[in-house]
Amino acid sequence: MGRRESPAMERAQAARTSGVTDITLDAGGITLSGLHIEPPGPSPRAVVVAVHGGGMSAGYFDGQAHPSVSLLGLGASLGFAVLSLDRPGYGGSAREVPHGQSLTEQSATLHAALDDYARRFPTGAGFLLVAHSFGGKVALTAAADDERGRIIGLDISGCGHRYATDFGRPPGILARDSWKWHWGPLRLYPPNSFRFSRNLLAPMPPVEEEELRQWSESFPGVAARVRAPVRLTFAEYENWWLHDADALTEMTGHLCATSVTVHRQPDAGHNISLGWAARSYHLRVLAFLEELLTRRGQADA
Repeated sequence: MGRRESPAMERAQAARTSGVTDITLDAGGITLSGLHIEPPGPSPRAVVVAVHGGGMSAGYFDGQAHPSVSLLGLGASLGFAVLSLDRPGYGGSAREVPHGQSLTEQSATLHAALDDYARRFPTGAGFLLVAHSFGGKVALTAAADDERGRIIGLDISGCGHRYATDFGRPPGILARDSWKWHWGPLRLYPPNSFRFSRNLLAPMPPVEEEELRQWSESFPGVAARVRAPVRLTFAEYENWWLHDADALTEMTGHLCATSVTVHRQPDAGHNISLGWAARSYHLRVLAFLEELLTRRGQADA
């Protein structure tokens, strides 16, 4: 039997959007791998930092089933650098921290990675965290821990505060019983989406599996410390989370951010950034960033 390549090597051999390169960052002694693209011109207007969900990898935000799907390509075309990182326990750090990290530890690791990035690349107006599913928990925790105020906003999809179901072990992303939870109707995705998605999958580290059930209890304390503007998106076919009016009123009531908005993404399942709705969603993400930059410009003036 031949040697199996590491997840990072497998991703390096997979297709990617033109201009996207591999990157590694020193995150306080842990090596985080990821994908990176810079816009044409001397300096980006800001940096979009993409944080993937559980059981996925950085390639989630550079989907290859259709040219319209990639957040990295779209962001660079509009003047932003985009950095999609493999979270601790995924990609290049899978051997260094095979069991993963807690949310508090992941927050510290992410901030250390952003320190390294800022030493090596221009950052423009700062960092917008764009996060999906479990990555949303990491992004909220990192924003709560952001003492320097360099995170200018958070755009989070597929992450609520109360689960819609009592589950044991979460189903695998491509398992037969996973479609309702991770994908929704197959018509929402370009042809070959699931063939391309196999390159994006990675085992969920044990520490993350343990923390899944604790989020509803820990969320209020995290939310109370978030100050950056927050935008939340829930797909039409989102089944992991409660997102009815009462649930969203409760969730947004805990957030002490300067602003909180909620968007419903039609014709989308949990994995919004891999479906036909990806471009619509990503354009709204970048429109949110535009609004933040306008707001900051007015404040500076």
